[in-house]
Amino acid sequence: MNSLDRRTFMSTTLGGLSMFATGTLLLAQDRDAKADAEGKPNTLFLTWQRDPTTTMTVQWIAPAADEGATVDFAEFGKAGATQSVATKQTPYPMTNLRVFRAELTGLSPGAEYQFQINKKGPAHRFRTMPAKATDSFQFVSGGDCDVNEHAIANNILAAKQNPMFALIGGDLGYDNGISVERSLAFLRNYSQHMIDAEGRLIPMVVCIGNHEVKGSYGQSRKESPFYLAVHDGLYAERTFATLDFGDYLSLILLDTGHIAPIDGEQTDWLDKALAERSERPHVIAVNHVPAYPSFRKFEAEGGKAGTGELNRTQWVPLFERHNVDLVLEHHDHTFKRTHPLKDGMVNANGILYLGDGSWGKLRSPASPEQRPYLAKTSEAYHMTLHRFEGEQRFHMALQENGRVIDICTTQKRPRRVAGRKGL
Repeated sequence: MNSLDRRTFMSTTLGGLSMFATGTLLLAQDRDAKADAEGKPNTLFLTWQRDPTTTMTVQWIAPAADEGATVDFAEFGKAGATQSVATKQTPYPMTNLRVFRAELTGLSPGAEYQFQINKKGPAHRFRTMPAKATDSFQFVSGGDCDVNEHAIANNILAAKQNPMFALIGGDLGYDNGISVERSLAFLRNYSQHMIDAEGRLIPMVVCIGNHEVKGSYGQSRKESPFYLAVHDGLYAERTFATLDFGDYLSLILLDTGHIAPIDGEQTDWLDKALAERSERPHVIAVNHVPAYPSFRKFEAEGGKAGTGELNRTQWVPLFERHNVDLVLEHHDHTFKRTHPLKDGMVNANGILYLGDGSWGKLRSPASPEQRPYLAKTSEAYHMTLHRFEGEQRFHMALQENGRVIDICTTQKRPRRVAGRKGL
C-alpha cells in the first residue's frame, strides 16, 4: 500500500499536534464584529448543497451587514475575470447575528479557487472534487466532536491529511438546540484548524445527531435551531438527504429518529434513493445512532428497544439488498470496525460498519469477544482517513496523537437494479 506508507504517513501526521488551542465557550459578539470588519470572519466554513464537482457554498456567522456582503472568486493561478456573488443573510437563532451564505456555481471540476469577502481581508482557497474518480482522492470522517482539546487535536490531525472534505456524522458542538456558545465554538474551532497543508479550506459535510436537537429524539425542526440555521441548504425540507459527487460517489445522509422517524417516509425514501444509485461505483451510508453499537446495549432490555434496533429492521435489509459499500456510524464514542455483516452474521460478502464517533468524546467499548459482530474496538479519540483508488478503498483510523489504530480495505461491491420492497 505505497500511497499510504505507514512511516511517511506517521511523519506527516504527528507534526503540529503541539499547536493546540483552547476552544472557547464565550459568546463574544464584539470579537466576531471585529473579525468580520477585517474580512476574515472566525466562523468561516465551506459546505455543499449540490454537486461538489461544480459548486461550493461559503458560509459564516457575523453581525448583520446593512450594505450586504459579497464573495468574489476566481480560479487560482489563472488569469481571468473575477466573479462576484451576493450573500444571503438569515437570522442566527437566539442572537442578533446573521448567517451569511453564498453558493458558487459553474465551477470547474478538479480545480482550485480563491475567494475574498467584501473585497478585503485575506484570500481564501478551496478545491472542487474531480469530475471522475480516475485519480485517487481522500476524505476524513468521524463524529461526536464537542469543543474540547481532543476535538481540536483531531481537527489538526485531520487537516494534515489534506482531505478533500470532512464527513461528520452528528453531535458537532453538543449545543443540544439551546447553547449558542457551543454552536459558535464548534464553528470557530473548525474554521481555525480545518485548513490543509496547502492553505485550502476543507469543506464540511454533516448529518444530524441527538445533540443537535433539544429533546434528542422525535422532535420538530424548530428544536434544532443552530444546526438547521447553517445546514438547511442541503436539508431544506427534510433532515435526510443524498449528496452526489458527479457520477462516482453518493453519500446517503440519514436521520436516526432525531427529527425524521426511521421507519415510514425515510425508509421508503432510502429504498428509492439506493435503487436510483445502483450504477454508482461508491455508495456510502452515514447515520448517527449505530445499527451495530460498540458501547450501548444491543439487545432490548427493561421494555426498551436495543440501540439501533430500528436501523437493523428497517435500513440494514435495504443496505444489503442494494449492496451499499460502507456504513459510517457514530454515537457510542469509541473506535469500532465490524466484520463484514449480512443478516447480522459474519459473511465475507457482507457490509462493513465503521465507527463509532470519538472525535472528541470517549467511552470504553465492548470487546469482540463480548459481541461477535465486532472485529476490532479501541478506547481512543479518533478520526478515519478514507482513500479511494479506483475500485479499492483504504480506511485508516488514527488516534488523536497520530498513532494508527486500524487499517482495512473495502472494494467496490457489485450492485443490481433492485425493485422497491413490495413490488
